[in-house]
Amino acid sequence: MSAGLRSGQVAEAAGVNVQTLRYYERRGLLAEPERSNGGHRLYGEDAVTALRVIKAAQRLGFTLEEVAELLEAGRHRHGRPVAGLQERAAAKLAEVDEKIADLNTIRAALAAAVEAGCDDLTVCVGSACCPIPFTDLAEENRHAGPCC
Repeated sequence: MSAGLRSGQVAEAAGVNVQTLRYYERRGLLAEPERSNGGHRLYGEDAVTALRVIKAAQRLGFTLEEVAELLEAGRHRHGRPVAGLQERAAAKLAEVDEKIADLNTIRAALAAAVEAGCDDLTVCVGSACCPIPFTDLAEENRHAGPCC
């Protein structure tokens, strides 16, 4: 390869730092680049695209391991059915929906605690009217009394 992009140029074009670029190389997410006569890494434009794909997938919630699987599936399709983006995106969407439901539950409990004026977790947990859902605590450990 007589011309190519050096590490800093690729990293800048993709919006990552050089350490990230090298880390992805070590993880096998990026192909090892050719070298100049002086030993400098020389990347093609496809490296910038690959980095952008990796970062976009991470922003969508995919782990680096999942990104590697997606990239590998894309490389080896060759007419064989391989779980690609559709199936994996649907699974990730289900995970996100579950996290949103959990966060909504947490938000409701925190809003109720703020509205109730809870100021001491220990006192609040011991109160029968505690809005924080401590369902694992035995009801007999909770005593009636003024709210937090």
